[in-house]
Amino acid sequence: MLSFNQSTKHLSVLALLSAALVTPVHAYAALPDAIRSALSRADLTDSDISIVITPVGDKNTSRLPSPIQVTDSSDSNKQSTQAAVAKDTATDMTTGKNRSSHVADHPDQQSALITIEQRTIEKHEQKIHAYTDDPYTYQSVESIPTVLPDDTPKLTHNTNSAVDTSRTVNNESTSIKISFSPLLDHQSDIPRTPASTMKLVPSFIALDTLGADFVWYTRVYHTGIVIGGRLYGDLIIQGSGDPKMTHERLKQLLYKVQASGIRHIDGDIIVDSAIFKNVSEDPAAFDNSPLRPYNASPDGFLVNFSTIGIKTYPLENGQASLVYKPRLASYNLPDKINTREASCGQASYSLAPQWQAEQLTLNASLPERCGEHVFYVAYPNAKEFSAYVVAAKWQALGNTLSGKVISQETPYHNHKIRKTAPSLTAIAMSPLPIVSFPSLNLTQQIHDINHFSNNVMAEQVALSIGAYDKSEMAPAMSAGESISDPNSTSTSNKKPSAQDDSQKSDSLYQFGKPHTTDYSSALQTIDHWWQANLSTPSPYLTNGSGLCRSCTITAANLAELLTYAYGHPSFAAYVDSLGIAGVSGTIAAHSERLPESAAIGRAWIKTGTLNNVTSMAGYVKGVSGQDYVVVGIINTEQALNPYTARPVLDAMLDWTAQR
Repeated sequence: MLSFNQSTKHLSVLALLSAALVTPVHAYAALPDAIRSALSRADLTDSDISIVITPVGDKNTSRLPSPIQVTDSSDSNKQSTQAAVAKDTATDMTTGKNRSSHVADHPDQQSALITIEQRTIEKHEQKIHAYTDDPYTYQSVESIPTVLPDDTPKLTHNTNSAVDTSRTVNNESTSIKISFSPLLDHQSDIPRTPASTMKLVPSFIALDTLGADFVWYTRVYHTGIVIGGRLYGDLIIQGSGDPKMTHERLKQLLYKVQASGIRHIDGDIIVDSAIFKNVSEDPAAFDNSPLRPYNASPDGFLVNFSTIGIKTYPLENGQASLVYKPRLASYNLPDKINTREASCGQASYSLAPQWQAEQLTLNASLPERCGEHVFYVAYPNAKEFSAYVVAAKWQALGNTLSGKVISQETPYHNHKIRKTAPSLTAIAMSPLPIVSFPSLNLTQQIHDINHFSNNVMAEQVALSIGAYDKSEMAPAMSAGESISDPNSTSTSNKKPSAQDDSQKSDSLYQFGKPHTTDYSSALQTIDHWWQANLSTPSPYLTNGSGLCRSCTITAANLAELLTYAYGHPSFAAYVDSLGIAGVSGTIAAHSERLPESAAIGRAWIKTGTLNNVTSMAGYVKGVSGQDYVVVGIINTEQALNPYTARPVLDAMLDWTAQR
């Protein structure tokens, strides 16, 4: 857990910055009429919401991506008008004349437009929603292409232009001038439950401490000896905390093991997930929905988010076939289910799956109108799940295993006591890994975390900050670790225990491996970063995803973090991970709730939703060309339908985009 201790070392710098600001202050004594009206319609009051809207940067050197112009192809006249406006202003993304008028008032904008037809977005969303009960899990697991065109231009940022708040006052040539004067500030210092907007915290801190190109390396070793494609010994998979070891990527890893010359194992496969300690959680604890993928626990060797996809295909005999990705070795998964005449609804609710000791049971028939459909079920134990999937993938490659797959939260002990007499299997562990398998880089990982609000990936990244942050790692290596690993993501290691000394004399099994971490140490690392870089009191975290009731953060916290990130060298990776209002991610439905919103295509937002909690935070490009940081958090004691509260924050985005 994190403390509320406030770092004061930057107060003098912030005071100087505030005195030097040239942007005028536009303080509002009351909320704007549009936001107040939305609150009234939602039966909410001013006390239920915190809002901060702050201008950032110089409108002539915006760091935000190009706006998206969403066109309505059903109206050729409107489309022609929009094209003309776009040609004249090169900035608008309107779909109606009300928002065209905003742009007409600001003809000096220079941002290039990316144009997407509304029907393209709708077809993309409809196809996904029609095929799966869980579109965000589907897109995250299956890596479905975004609706944005492949040729979407990416901003390139000169790292020399990044703002360092400790140097800004003395560096008059810095191209980015950050304003700390809010356009709107309403109850920004009240700690509130943020829901998934909390993901903005670990995702940015990871970019800052680990780097946008950071990768996790999963290494494979073996004991014994390999003769003629047969390993007389154990295969050891050393987990790295990789947030996205999908079942396809696991297959690639095991294929590399096979390509190294091992086809048959006369021993066990040992999965070492010791990098994360005591992080398993009760998947039913949060909302008594243990099979929902968003409740999956993190793990040092997390496979496919501990989630299995069940795809249904209709047959002609009143049944449907079931196909599973990934398969689970030595576990009974039914391959057929009866169907009944009914609308589809949610297949996962219809089938009511339950994990038994040796089989998955489905308690009902499937509505036949589901047709080809997919839904996702989380397995309640990450280590058991990874063992099942590793065994299945090894077999699927045509390989054999005489022993079993063992997943454990302790490092492999080189001198494992065997019941059999000493043999080739007693030969020490391989001195170097036979496979060093890189993950997707951090930029790719945080896209899934923020775009699709992937909880367990956010937890993996938050824990990795504690495990891989170089400032938290021991400064020296033992004599047995003096050789540098070209694939290592860290330059120092925790001093080995006496138990590992004999192992290290023969093998570099611990070589390049960061120290073990848990929630307490990882969250402490995040807290230290906050106090060292920001001035607001630290938020209170109990995990990294926001799937918690006790977590709190203020709107001022998030606004300061987003402002700091705006001037960072990795800002492009950060902002590109966010959904685009009315276009993609969890904010795609913004245009359905507010069709004439000026924020469509020009707001990059992370959303958050829990019972009684609705939040949005991110960036908006105003029609004037000015960039803004926006944060809105609604907490209420009344029973709240999130669809009722979201229009309030939609109004906040629209109001900001009109500036």
